[in-house]
Amino acid sequence: MCGITGIFDMRGEGEISRDLLSRMNETQFHRGPDEGGMHLEPGVGLAHRRLSIIDLSSGQQPLFNEDHSVVVTYNGEIYNFPELTRELQALGHVFRTHCDTEVIVHAWEEWGEACVERFRGMFAFALWDRNRRELFLARDRLGIKPLYYAALSDGTFVFGSELKALQVHGGLPRDIDPLAVEEYFAFGYVPEPRTIYRGVFKLPPGHRLTLKRGEPLPEPRGYWDVPFEVRTPADEQALMDELMARFEEAVRIRMVAEVPLGAFLSGGVDSSAVVAAMAGISGEPVNTCSISFGDPRFNEARYAAMVAERFHTAHRVEQVDPDDFDLVDHLADLYDEPYADSSALPTYRVCELAKKQVTVVLSGDGGDENLAGYRRYRWHTYEERMRALVPASLRRPLFGLLGRLYPKLDWAPRIFRAKSTFQAMARDALEGYLHSVSILSDEMRGKLFSDRLKRELQGYRAVEVFRRHARNAPTDHPLSLVQYLDMKTYLPGDILTKVDRASMAHALEVRVPILDHELVEWISGLPPETKLRGREGKYLFKKALETVLPREILYRPKMGFAVPLAGWFRGPLKERVREGVLGGVMADSGLFDHDYLKKLVDQHQSGIRDYSASLWTLLMFESFLRKEERIA
Repeated sequence: MCGITGIFDMRGEGEISRDLLSRMNETQFHRGPDEGGMHLEPGVGLAHRRLSIIDLSSGQQPLFNEDHSVVVTYNGEIYNFPELTRELQALGHVFRTHCDTEVIVHAWEEWGEACVERFRGMFAFALWDRNRRELFLARDRLGIKPLYYAALSDGTFVFGSELKALQVHGGLPRDIDPLAVEEYFAFGYVPEPRTIYRGVFKLPPGHRLTLKRGEPLPEPRGYWDVPFEVRTPADEQALMDELMARFEEAVRIRMVAEVPLGAFLSGGVDSSAVVAAMAGISGEPVNTCSISFGDPRFNEARYAAMVAERFHTAHRVEQVDPDDFDLVDHLADLYDEPYADSSALPTYRVCELAKKQVTVVLSGDGGDENLAGYRRYRWHTYEERMRALVPASLRRPLFGLLGRLYPKLDWAPRIFRAKSTFQAMARDALEGYLHSVSILSDEMRGKLFSDRLKRELQGYRAVEVFRRHARNAPTDHPLSLVQYLDMKTYLPGDILTKVDRASMAHALEVRVPILDHELVEWISGLPPETKLRGREGKYLFKKALETVLPREILYRPKMGFAVPLAGWFRGPLKERVREGVLGGVMADSGLFDHDYLKKLVDQHQSGIRDYSASLWTLLMFESFLRKEERIA
């Protein structure tokens, strides 16, 4: 992987500061420690940090076409570049390297903006065409690679792989966006296209942006979407065969590298399937790595070992200290804006471990969104059936009352924790789904925010993120719709952001075969009942894997990278939480109700309630504010 950044004068051909561009580029040194490069000409500056994966001896960036009229800075991998190279050579284009980067400049010359529709892979790039006087930016279909941008008041346009590159520019607006605060405390991250700063944006997945000198900044335009066009169901065995063939091809094309390659192996269905496919393709033992936890409630190491033994991998495992909270304050530097997924901690550690063996790893990310693996999908479909049976005029007051009266039993088995279900049933489908995934509910955010912040929000609510995507959704099926929403929000905003920053912190490239866009398109067209059948998510995928993986792997309860936050906040991090959440930085922000903050801390630390997720979200926001103070 790599890091890209740049500066563009939208009004004219003003001089670009080499020193400024260099400093922006060096903030992303971790993304590409092998080489750095810059290109400057009147009104344009492009910069690049390189992590060499393919064509190690050439492919330095920024990279040009034959006459140097087109130049690109690019982060990613285009897996079908050999086929595109041959096609472009047949059309008369001359290649000087054997890397995928050069395909971009020639594809632009041949197909213009439509070039991105030909690329199969993960990418974020910026391309300057001197003859057309255009700057073209694009991001891959699923949002695997990040791209931030901002148009400044002086007519300067800046962009980068990470927000930290833009923060170097003195003209960047640093005003916190109140709408982003509302969204962050609902989702635990700031969903695309917004960032924590007003006027600074993420280019959404599957979008492109063309800037022309002398013209105002246009809106990004989408070039791809998940189709969810359900095909006539075929024989189940035929579907399983095709699914596995497509999955194995997606794995195979991601195993091309001129550096050591391996895989994350958690012992879950998706990572185990990836390792199984790699073992069938590779003539050498697959390098695999996993981390273990001392607490058996969070430990999947024995399942990973079972898969490693079955496929004779070169397996490496390290135990993480159950009180591995030294990274807490480092996360603000890693993610640049508030980010509240606590599994970022073990993800950082497994990337650190992987880098000791390899430079490229394959992961199983995306399987839950594609194949309906999350438990919340099952609960949502149950709730949707109930909503269909009870008219909204009756359902809202009835379940609203039950939701208010029923006690919140965090400690009880799920069947007895009906309060959240009642609250969800009183809402419409989108409000109900947001209630099931939100960190702090509407009610909690209403108590958390200060009067000033509520005035600035002017009634805006985070559910509008879902409503915006739902208006464009190609499906209204209850299951497919929430999968679509997750692919637009949770997948790029949480999962892929987590993996990108944690891996790039160690100059490690992560490839995600289950998010191959051709595979995603095909899976989206499967009938919903082949994904979620009864209580079983990933139904067809698991059935297809029964001859490959043990049933104990396929049908055990899902675990994930859990972190013992509740205990930390009552034990070793007790004072850190109290000082952070109730300290001067949060008070000075003017965004929160201090009495409610104190209630959350006191009730959690006394054991009355489990507010660990809410407190972690607040702690990460406080870390962001402290970082803002340092770099202001």
